[in-house]
Formats: sequence, structure tokens, C-alpha cells
Amino acid sequence: MEIKRNGSQASAKGPADWFTGTVRIDPLFQTSDPARAQGASVTFEPGARTAWHTHPLGQTLIVLSGAGRVQRWGGHVEEIRPGDVVWFSPGEKHWHGASPTTAMTHIAVQEALEGKVVDWMEHVTDAQYRG
Repeated sequence: MEIKRNGSQASAKGPADWFTGTVRIDPLFQTSDPARAQGASVTFEPGARTAWHTHPLGQTLIVLSGAGRVQRWGGHVEEIRPGDVVWFSPGEKHWHGASPTTAMTHIAVQEALEGKVVDWMEHVTDAQYRG
């Protein structure tokens, strides 16, 4: 058994290479082999969002607070709210972030495949974000 005490893991700023706007990442857990899951609480200030990206084994988002947006490649921008759970299939190109006027926090859970959990791509344009 391992207990990660609240406040024992440092928050990090979402890097500009992967995010637009102000984003805070609070690590929650990272397992060791043979397990491969990891999770973080991610807070997006209004208008902030990820770049387009994929996950080799998919990703689950659990919305905790605020209002957000998600989109898969070729799909429509969708609104998300607290209590919503979003699943992106393995390799599905997508982005997620806050609404234009309201911050949003979600828990992101993904698994590593051969040590890799994400492939980052181009930034989401303002036109794409607006939908």
C-alpha cells in the first residue's frame, strides 16, 4: 500500500508547447510496472486548452468543476460539466479545455504503452476552439 499525502506532490504549470493559456497540473498517481495507469488533476483557466494529441491506450476525463469543451478530430466541439466522464479511444486525436468564460478542472487518467502516455501535436487554433 502507498498513500500519497495531499500536498506532497508539486503542482506544475502546463508547458506552452502542449497548452494554450494558463493550465495547472497536479499529479495524483503514477503506477509502476506491471501496472501502467497514471492520473492528474488539471485546471484550465477560461479559454485555456490542450494542443491536439492522442493517447496510445486512450484517456478518461472526469470533470470535477466549472465548464469545459472537448473535441475529437472531425467532430463538433462539445460542452462538458461537473460529473461528466469523457472517454477518448486509443489513438483518437482530440483536445480539451475550459470554456471561454469559466475555468474547468478534470481528472485525467491514461495508461502508458512502452513508457509513453501521450503524443502531442499542433495547437488548437482559435477558430477550432470556437467551433
